[in-house]
Amino acid sequence: MNPSNEARARIEAAIVAAGLTPRGVVRPGADDGVPDPLPGRPARSLILIGWRGRVGWSAFAASPERRDGGADPLDRWSRRVIGGLAADLGLGVLFPFGGPPWWPFQRWGARAEGLTASPLGLSIDAEVGLWHGWRGALVSPEDLGAEAPPQTGPCATCATRSCLVACPADAFGPAGFAAGRCRTFLEGHAGGLCRTDGCRARDACPVGRAHRYAPDQIRFLMAGYRATLEEISP
Repeated sequence: MNPSNEARARIEAAIVAAGLTPRGVVRPGADDGVPDPLPGRPARSLILIGWRGRVGWSAFAASPERRDGGADPLDRWSRRVIGGLAADLGLGVLFPFGGPPWWPFQRWGARAEGLTASPLGLSIDAEVGLWHGWRGALVSPEDLGAEAPPQTGPCATCATRSCLVACPADAFGPAGFAAGRCRTFLEGHAGGLCRTDGCRARDACPVGRAHRYAPDQIRFLMAGYRATLEEISP
């Protein structure tokens, strides 16, 4: 095994041991604006970290942050766990929350794993569908391997576009996603199923249904989504 492969294997093993999932490598360029992980040593690779389906959720579900009643438990847990990995491995760390700056994890996901855009605006994976997420990225001064080749995503051959027509709030249209419409529906009586069982549009996608989030994962993330809607929609 060459040195770059050894370094990548070591980092990915540490990620898995922490209960999370390595999600591919990005070779950042000048347009990515990634800071140097070490003084005088520019960033040559990012390893994205998150979950795919239910894998990666149980570590957070068992964490003290999940049970302590404090604000932003998932973000605090991510900072502690992934930040700890960065410190142990001597690497930099970036997160998809807490900006600015807001790092382009969806764009990086396309480069790291060949993900493509779905009609809902979410990145879709050919195996797990829309059931995935990112929690951070480790920044290395070493070349840890190639990015994924471009792929044709599953949406390109989907004739039904069932995700768009399944939204009971009719929040997806030619102008894009109507966050205010979604928020109003969610907070009303009719939005109860979305609040407890998750987004109907996301759930309608036939790709990766075996990887659908666990019920507690869905309820937790849906509560966070509703809080975000409160911030971005009038």
